Amino acid sequence: MAKPKEIAKIEEPLDDFAEVPEEVLDVADLKELEEMKKAPVEEKKKPWERDKKPVEAWEPKTKLGEEVKSGKIKDIDEILKSNRKILEAEISDYLLPLKSDLISIGQSKGKFGGGKRRAWRQTQRKTEEGNVPTFSAMAVVGDENGHVGYGYGNSMETLPARDKSLRKAKLNIIKVQRGCSGFDCDCKEMHTVPFKVTGKSGSVKITLIPAPQGTGLVVASELKKVLKLAGIKDVYSKSFGKVRTTFNTIKACFDALEKTNKPEEKEW
Repeated sequence: MAKPKEIAKIEEPLDDFAEVPEEVLDVADLKELEEMKKAPVEEKKKPWERDKKPVEAWEPKTKLGEEVKSGKIKDIDEILKSNRKILEAEISDYLLPLKSDLISIGQSKGKFGGGKRRAWRQTQRKTEEGNVPTFSAMAVVGDENGHVGYGYGNSMETLPARDKSLRKAKLNIIKVQRGCSGFDCDCKEMHTVPFKVTGKSGSVKITLIPAPQGTGLVVASELKKVLKLAGIKDVYSKSFGKVRTTFNTIKACFDALEKTNKPEEKEW
């Protein structure tokens, strides 16, 4: 008869059997290894997401929030049409499946004044004790289905500045009208702006022009984040003024998107 295989002895206990060959393990350890492989892998949460409470645990503090939590208001368009002010960011989270993105408004340090664009802009205030740095961020939120908002926040650290900008963006949600109005497009999908419209902020002017399906977003890289979250897939654009001022460029784009709800603002 053939001799049974000898099982090697493991002097130190191992918590993870994945790195140990299966020939070394006994029957009990093999069963435990199979259970570990079948168990679902838990997603690791990011540090700023660990302390966040779910929307279900939200306790409204305003009358509008109570109406939303009780189910009396089920659509955010009812709030926007009645011109009621949203004072709680949880209202937008409760009614919309929001996605978020940060606008690159800052610049990292580099040689000879150069550097990559980044989400945080750093400024310094001169005091007797020394330089006091301040960080600012600009966020955009949207459901990719006709609702979008932007916000700006600053703080002594980066993460609080981002949280402030996200909260303000959820308070400034607007409705964007979409349509199929390209000069050579006859589909029935809502993929572009309904008409030619211009928005202005400071010295910057942004004109959005309807485009046929498949054109894509012919706009600046930062404006693509806004239009994508607004649910616009095809558009032409023209820009005037100092568009390097990212704040005014984003505000001008939002001014144009807000005018899609006003047919009298269209240009021919």
